[in-house]
Amino acid sequence: MEAFIIANIAPIMFGTLVLFLLCGFPVAFALAANGLFFGFVGIELGLLKPELLQALPNRIFGIMANDTLLAIPFFTLMGLILERSGMAEDLLDTIGQLFGPIRGGVAFAVIFVGALLAATTGVVAASVISMGLISLPVMLRYGYDKRLASGVIAASGTLAQIIPPSLVLIVMADQLGRSVGDMYKAAFIPGLLLTAMYAGYVAAIAIFQPHKAPALPLEARNLREPNGDSGVRSLLVLLVTTVAVSYAFAYWYDLRHPDAHRDEVGIFAAALGIVGAFLFALANRYLKLGLLSRMAEKVVFVLIPPLALIFLVLGTIFIGLATPTEGGGMGAVGALVLALMNRRLTWSLLKQAMMSTTRLSCFVIFILIGSTVFALVFRGVNGDLWVEHLLTSLPGGSTGFLIAVNILFFVLAFFLDFFELAFILVPLVGPVAEKLGIDLIWFGVLLGVNMQTSFMHPPFGFALFYLRSVAPKAVKTSDIYWGAIPFVCIQVLMVALIIAFPKLVSVETRTDMTEEVELKIDAPADYGSPAEEPAEGEAPQLNFSTDEPAKK
Repeated sequence: MEAFIIANIAPIMFGTLVLFLLCGFPVAFALAANGLFFGFVGIELGLLKPELLQALPNRIFGIMANDTLLAIPFFTLMGLILERSGMAEDLLDTIGQLFGPIRGGVAFAVIFVGALLAATTGVVAASVISMGLISLPVMLRYGYDKRLASGVIAASGTLAQIIPPSLVLIVMADQLGRSVGDMYKAAFIPGLLLTAMYAGYVAAIAIFQPHKAPALPLEARNLREPNGDSGVRSLLVLLVTTVAVSYAFAYWYDLRHPDAHRDEVGIFAAALGIVGAFLFALANRYLKLGLLSRMAEKVVFVLIPPLALIFLVLGTIFIGLATPTEGGGMGAVGALVLALMNRRLTWSLLKQAMMSTTRLSCFVIFILIGSTVFALVFRGVNGDLWVEHLLTSLPGGSTGFLIAVNILFFVLAFFLDFFELAFILVPLVGPVAEKLGIDLIWFGVLLGVNMQTSFMHPPFGFALFYLRSVAPKAVKTSDIYWGAIPFVCIQVLMVALIIAFPKLVSVETRTDMTEEVELKIDAPADYGSPAEEPAEGEAPQLNFSTDEPAKK
């Protein structure tokens, strides 16, 4: 029996952890207790030395000193303040009025606002609860199918998992040892593509089953001109003018700074266009110029403040002016300013946001401490080699590895939260992916899209629970579950597309900073005369040189 345990302690340790988790034991304590228990077992069996556990204090202090993890409380605080400042209500009402005249317009508005909230809040719970409280009653009132309405809201809320500043991407970058900024850049296009796929599904429903996604009736469209005109033409003219100004600035800036990075040019041009549109709308309102319709003016004043916050946070990160932690700090301050401008910044709001941020941050840190205890012992008993041999022996090479890992994450997402998956499994599969030649930034984004399904899986998806808590009694739990299934399929399709077309994830070619140096050691085989020989007990004189470059 003892020989069997010694030979298979790594799989036994992993299986015991799964058993703990399935029993509902708290994840952080399951990880730590499992690691300590098998650490003592390994010491007793002679597999480990007691000195191994002395590394735990340094590891724990290393977690506390990790600046990257500071971005988590900053972005969480930013999202919670924005969620409570009324921004979501204003966005949903205005964009709903804009898209209202077309079939499925409110559903399109929910998807658009979900993507915008994802880029400002990064918190799934805040997005789902806000849109569930505001949009679900409206959609039901005007005849939307219950399954479609609930599925669109839950799925749009989960966009906060993949669109920067996503919390899961911060954790993924930390666990894979990569830059959060690079992870954000790489995830941007897949996040927008996933949003477009959601909108495409709603468009297909609106075309082939129009009774499930009707347009808003005329009496529900309250942002109309006195003559009954919708005012969309004025908005289109403003949009075209803004794009033309941005494009002209980008062209001029590119001529003046030919070496400028594309991200830098695009962000500066877009920022100029947005600021210009906002200033024009201000002048139109206070000087009573009458050049913009009510619809255009409302869209500008509601849409531009969160867009400005996005540029403040993500723009400074993308062009290298700020680290993700600094960007998160600026985002939190920006959220406070927006709440103050909307006259909704109260002590009660601030207290609730800070309490929720503290709880989530403690939750993350405790799981990370538990996972580092587990990982230390697991590697001590050669568990990483067991996982590596298990995954590299799969048929199909790197493609077989990717398919197997994604199936594993998809299945475990039925039972585990994305934080738990990131802290337990990512450190195990990341080194294997790197040995197979897979770029870890690309791999992290792929797993991020996959783990997004953990919020949508019936029956344990957290987004479904959030929506159930605010949905009216007319919406059954089965409606929410059935409504989520098409969007889970879309997310799985997105995973397949990333594997089939890797260039969907924009991973830049990074400079190899490894310096090749040839060290020449001249050690004469014999000495010319007894005078040149070293005295007894004296080391021979060696000549070191790095003058010549290494030969490749």
